[in-house]
Amino acid sequence: MNFKYNTKQRNKSVQGLRSFKDTLPQEAKRILNKKGQIYSNTLDNWKFLVGKELFNVCYPISYKNSKLNGSYLSIMVKRGNEVDLEYSKKEILKKINIFFGYNVVDNIRLKTFEGEFKKTKDNKINNATNSKNIKKITNIKNDKIKQSLLELNKIFKTR
Repeated sequence: MNFKYNTKQRNKSVQGLRSFKDTLPQEAKRILNKKGQIYSNTLDNWKFLVGKELFNVCYPISYKNSKLNGSYLSIMVKRGNEVDLEYSKKEILKKINIFFGYNVVDNIRLKTFEGEFKKTKDNKINNATNSKNIKKITNIKNDKIKQSLLELNKIFKTR
């Protein structure tokens, strides 16, 4: 790869293949680096980190990292099961920190809710693209790209 100093941009550019991360804007990179990866990995492995009994009763909401209070993970808990989660806080903290390999979470905060437990995987996308986006797709001159985008829209609608 050859390094090229571009005079129109602040940063130097690299010729050749680039990773997807390098094409993102700076704000998006900061969000992904700070908390996006930690939260998404926690969500993906939540059943392993918490266990089957607590998995059916709670789920993580957000991950916050602050200099004053340290980092904490907010967890939504179904009313009546707060005590079970409170007793297993230390085990969950250990498992999360061991899973990531360093001290990611210092504290866990609980929030309770009433009602049915909503699973995120059951939510379906009714309309993958808005009508204004479909109009933009139909204005594309290249027929192959237009057809592939419309087929992609149909696939998302069926899921």
